[in-house]
Amino acid sequence: MSQTMSFPVGGMSCAACAARIEKILNRQDGVHASVNFATGRVQVVLDAPAATIGAVVATIRKAGFTVDETSVDLSITGMSCAACAARIEKILNRLPLTQASVNLATERAHIMFVPGIADADTFIARIEKAGFGAARVDDGTPDDAQARRLAAWQAERAHFVLLLVLSLPFFVQMALMPFGAMYMMPGWLQLVLAGVVQFYGARHLYQRAWNAVRGGGANMDVLVVMGTTIAYVFSAIVVIAHLHQPVYFEASVAIITLISLGRLMEARARDRTGAGLERLLKLQPRLAHVLVDGATVDRPVADVRVGDTFVVRPGESIPVDGEVRDGTSEVNEAMLTGESLPVFKQAGARVFGGTINTNGVLRATATGVGHDTALAHIVKMVEQAQGSKAHVQRLVDRISNIFVPTVLVIALVTFVAGWLVTGDATWSLVSAVSVLVIACPCSLGLATPTAIMVGTGLGARCGILFRNADALEQAHRLTTIIMDKTGTLTEGRPTVSDVVPAPGMDTGRLLQIARTLEQESEHPLARAIVDHAAAAGVAALPIVDFRAIPGMGVTAMVDGAPACLGSPRFMAGHGMAPDDDVTARLEQDGKTVIAVTADGHPIGHIALMDRLRPDAVRTVSALKDAGIRVMMLTGDNPRSAAFIAKQAGVDDYLAGVLPGDKAQAVRTCHDRGGVVGMVGDGINDAPALAAADVGFAIGAGAAIALDTADIVLMKSELTSVLDAISLSRATLSKIRQNLFFAFIYNILGLPLAAFGLLNPIVAGAAMAMSSVSVVSNSLLLNRWRPDGRI
Repeated sequence: MSQTMSFPVGGMSCAACAARIEKILNRQDGVHASVNFATGRVQVVLDAPAATIGAVVATIRKAGFTVDETSVDLSITGMSCAACAARIEKILNRLPLTQASVNLATERAHIMFVPGIADADTFIARIEKAGFGAARVDDGTPDDAQARRLAAWQAERAHFVLLLVLSLPFFVQMALMPFGAMYMMPGWLQLVLAGVVQFYGARHLYQRAWNAVRGGGANMDVLVVMGTTIAYVFSAIVVIAHLHQPVYFEASVAIITLISLGRLMEARARDRTGAGLERLLKLQPRLAHVLVDGATVDRPVADVRVGDTFVVRPGESIPVDGEVRDGTSEVNEAMLTGESLPVFKQAGARVFGGTINTNGVLRATATGVGHDTALAHIVKMVEQAQGSKAHVQRLVDRISNIFVPTVLVIALVTFVAGWLVTGDATWSLVSAVSVLVIACPCSLGLATPTAIMVGTGLGARCGILFRNADALEQAHRLTTIIMDKTGTLTEGRPTVSDVVPAPGMDTGRLLQIARTLEQESEHPLARAIVDHAAAAGVAALPIVDFRAIPGMGVTAMVDGAPACLGSPRFMAGHGMAPDDDVTARLEQDGKTVIAVTADGHPIGHIALMDRLRPDAVRTVSALKDAGIRVMMLTGDNPRSAAFIAKQAGVDDYLAGVLPGDKAQAVRTCHDRGGVVGMVGDGINDAPALAAADVGFAIGAGAAIALDTADIVLMKSELTSVLDAISLSRATLSKIRQNLFFAFIYNILGLPLAAFGLLNPIVAGAAMAMSSVSVVSNSLLLNRWRPDGRI
């Protein structure tokens, strides 16, 4: 049976590319391809068993073209333990070119796939066929999501209250037994009440267990259903047949009721683990005051468009990202950056949605709305981090896959061996039931993701954004941290300190040529020169044939004559040697020296100075005290690099490194062993950030940081690096504690149950509380505070 698929292909520049793709695909057995250059799509018909879509896509990529992936997030309902999450992952990952990650704690699935080969409806259908519920994660308001969770919790609470009422006579009966009271309900009444609890109150357990078995798997519900059903059926036979054996109705009833209580407490605790993200979602106001024909009109934030002018009054939250047109005020940006001091805003300044205007009235033009705001990017980044898996979680997943079958085998061996050894079938049956009930893979499944949820949410509130769980896990393992100089160790706001014209040359002429050459550049050094020349009243000249050499300098025709500006090394390479004495004197004081020539002759030097960050020395010292090696990378000259390195306390540095070579320097350091981190401003340092094991982008102004860095530090403070490492260590400590509790619980509980030393009711209570204890321990992470220490 043939299979037809259509999907987009990138990288085609002409019809010849389309023809080439068709040719290489049609060479494969059982593949018939047609490529449409106009639409950028390929249609493939597979009519042989050996022909697979994976092989087709691999061939296209090998030929140098791209098959882009996209992602979708689904909300999953009906999961009860880690085995359920693992089963859904397995079902989805069977689809071609699909990579799914299911998070039990957030009850979400993050799926990467190739559009056209699969889609969200296919994923939802597969999940529903397996017996779970699935829906796209919608873009409703935080209040809507909270209302749904509240409604679900209230339904769960009502269900528990019903079970508690039905179970109360059994609890009274059990409570009086230790005091010698012989209160005992009639057998028929126990049979009826326990039957209602077993087959009505636990109907959702049966449904989920059946779905798991039907799908060829097993989960916690299978264990609970088997244990309680065996206890109930055995007791029912005793009552109906009038046998002289004890009954265990109270065991099945108590187990189901306690599990319901555990679920109720777990749901409430799990809601609290996502409180950090929920607070972020609530920052954006619902209404914006938009100027329309000179009048102020209140509009829903969703209706604001780029280019609209909006007004923000004192005390109000800024609705969307924008640029201030007029007005002055101070804006509290703590909710995004963690910075406690308000930031002064005036015309031309950027403002961000969700931040709070404190005292003045601002009028701003919307520049980012909807999903394009800084707040939306942050929320998305936190959601992705919370939905990702740490490396340690993969070990837990493998254990969860074999956990339930192993417990079933242990229960069977307990029953058979106990009966053979003791000759008491009843005792053996009760022990087997205890084994089934005590085993709980749920706590294993929640141990890692709940701690990650709390850690990433807490980091977001403090201005520390982790891209994924691996970044959170790796940060505390760093052995080397490489720091960029300009904008990282220094403030990134250089100023002109010296203007040294060549003999016979006028200072004004030197500044005029320099301003002309640097006027189109956004580099901090260039902006400092332009600002200094403008303040001196120097105007720019006409310019043609402009050419920039990144990290080195620029050349152009200025006022009809060739001109050149750049580092002394760059000038020497072009046969225009600057004055070495002047260069050496200025660089000795830690200044960056720029040489300028016109018409083939040196016309002078300009020196710039960038101050060290106030917290640089403290940060470097704290990293070194923690046993982390600190290095500095800079494209500056060796003398200036040595001066700044000595000031900051950095022992190792590399000077004269071009922007394109920073990534290679990081890789070289990595090859020497250890875990390497890179701290940069997220713009020029993007390749180096990507090359590091953990990339830190410092400062909220660099949009590329959200796409490149593993950790984005929204505050422009170097001590945030220490806070990120500290939070990583605290989170990993909680994960280890959780895993210890989860493993030790099962390691101790299963043998006790197998040897008949654990009553099924106690086993049920312990199982119900195991997940609650793990989640509650994760919530203790909220006590962590950023204090600029590791």
